[in-house]
Amino acid sequence: MKTVTTSTAPPDVDVILPCLNEAEALPWVLERIPPGWRALVVDNGSTDGSAELARALGATVVREQRRGFGAACHAGLTAATAGTVCFCDCDASLDPALLVPFVHEVRDGDADLVLGRRRPQGRGSWPAHARVGNLALARMLRRRTGLRLHDLGPLRAARRSALLGLDLTDRRSGYPLQMVVRAADAGWRITEHDVPYLPRAGASKVTGTWRGTWQAVRDMRRVLAEAPRASAAPRGPLRGGTVR
Repeated sequence: MKTVTTSTAPPDVDVILPCLNEAEALPWVLERIPPGWRALVVDNGSTDGSAELARALGATVVREQRRGFGAACHAGLTAATAGTVCFCDCDASLDPALLVPFVHEVRDGDADLVLGRRRPQGRGSWPAHARVGNLALARMLRRRTGLRLHDLGPLRAARRSALLGLDLTDRRSGYPLQMVVRAADAGWRITEHDVPYLPRAGASKVTGTWRGTWQAVRDMRRVLAEAPRASAAPRGPLRGGTVR
């Protein structure tokens, strides 16, 4: 695994940022969106003025009333218009500028789906219970698909049309995992790269507690129990479901 570095940003990219009460983190996140890319902040019921702040900072705001991480992510995906889309948490734990080489990898035809493997930087960036849950899910994913991934983190890039072809249905915490499972079933080439993972701004809505982590694991185990299905293959010559 190698740590990614930034380079010139290709145009025509939408960055989907699911958001629930992230006013504290939004300025940091949005100022790091690569030039020429569009930030799609999906407001999932914020009460702290996140939507208004995001709009004032130049982002496009999409409102999704149905609560759930997957609901927010999919609302952003359907609202996107760019050929390539990225996903990034909106809590300042991940730098969206790190997505530039991810997009190049997709555009160059070297991968269909590129994921960021979180590498914690400093105390408190990734609680022990969240790491344990992530490790358990990675092992279950390996048994289900054969993919040797280390993380199911939110930093990722792919072609919009291909993602829509996966017909993702989970609207809770299982959405990121379902994306990977269905991509693997469709024979996508999936790559993973190390990215710095910083202490988030504010309290986590999902993995900040044991209870939240357990609920996320339950959502994802339900996804892993799905029978393999035929999904739309990505456009282009890549196949094989490999990870590097």
